[in-house]
Amino acid sequence: MNTAFGASPVAEIVAATLLEPAMQELAAARLGLADISLAARSGCKGPGTTLWLERLGLPIPSQPNCWLPLEGGGLVARLGYTEFLVEGSTEFVSRLASSPRAAGVYPIQRQDAAFLLGGSALDALLRQICSINFRLLWAAAEAEAGSTQGPQMASHCTTPTSRPVVLTSMAGVSVTVVPELQAGQPRCRIWCDGSYGHYLWETLVGIAGELGGGAVAPHCLG
Repeated sequence: MNTAFGASPVAEIVAATLLEPAMQELAAARLGLADISLAARSGCKGPGTTLWLERLGLPIPSQPNCWLPLEGGGLVARLGYTEFLVEGSTEFVSRLASSPRAAGVYPIQRQDAAFLLGGSALDALLRQICSINFRLLWAAAEAEAGSTQGPQMASHCTTPTSRPVVLTSMAGVSVTVVPELQAGQPRCRIWCDGSYGHYLWETLVGIAGELGGGAVAPHCLG
């Protein structure tokens, strides 16, 4: 179980493509791409993992390929029946990673490049690089949330269909994607193997630029 990289696996290309600060808010509204590889995360799997996480007080998604939010920010994603990804504050994830493991719990080294995508042209980008219809997933989340807006939306959802974890490929790269709503607006969290991060970032930022967006700081996407 690891917490975070000392440096982002895409640090160099992010620095080379990041828009000027004065341009970032406008670009993010259209289509922003942010590097969140340094977010603390931990992975684990095994037959004892579900019970172990429950005993540590984490919310457990009821089915594979869905996620639940953590209080204070972050998420628990269930990638299989006994495999989990936890992302949250450095303090929280460090405490989780240092907790004595129960029998049947095995750590997974998370060497991810992780990105955040959002903006009004997000669907246009995704349709170019992925076969999944994310519009249907956002529509399901919005319908189930009702009038609830913002980051609290996910905690009010009652079925996994509104909190899917999508295992797919983008531009030929295997990715894990969490589509979500932020203040009622769609966005995606994307994880991929760090060794493919440079290529995927280059692909995404190129399309984002064509659609009127670009590389921004994470805070620009909420």
